[in-house]
Amino acid sequence: MAFQNLISRNLSGSKVLFIFILTGIIYTAMLLITIPKVMDFSGGMKILDMMPTGYNSQYVTELFTALGSNGRDIYLYQQLPLDMIFPGISAISFALVMAFLLKKLGKLESKWFYLSYLPFFGGLFDYFENFSIIALLKSYPTIFETLVAFSATFSVLKASFTTLYMTILIILLLMLGFQKIFSKRIITG
Repeated sequence: MAFQNLISRNLSGSKVLFIFILTGIIYTAMLLITIPKVMDFSGGMKILDMMPTGYNSQYVTELFTALGSNGRDIYLYQQLPLDMIFPGISAISFALVMAFLLKKLGKLESKWFYLSYLPFFGGLFDYFENFSIIALLKSYPTIFETLVAFSATFSVLKASFTTLYMTILIILLLMLGFQKIFSKRIITG
């Protein structure tokens, strides 16, 4: 209930928009600056954060070798610090957006509210993925298969929850659109 009250108190359009824009800025910085910087060293190989279906020890070894010392340092000291901010702000942003839409649909005070928790699971698994990648980078050239398995699992879970809450967000937007269309037809009909 405390979480629901906290979310409900922060559902003004300006607050939701501000945090959503801040999330977009951080994500854009990663996509346009830090991820390309790392990938400049990778020889075209995707970094682990960008592999939603997971990876294995062989891939991690090949990637870290291709990155070289400079690429691994950029990954560890530039990309991952920014990616340690993103999961939390992203989870808050998408939880607020989801709750905002639920409020507009008149579903915020129902069990539908629990949908607002989904972005936090995605964020949590993103943090686990990040910590695993940090551990892998710090242990290189030794690659622990168990750690790779955990990291890859967290990558898959992060991607799964992200896909789930984005799908639900689209459904809520469609529901809101249909609600607006049908309420206008009833009023003007």
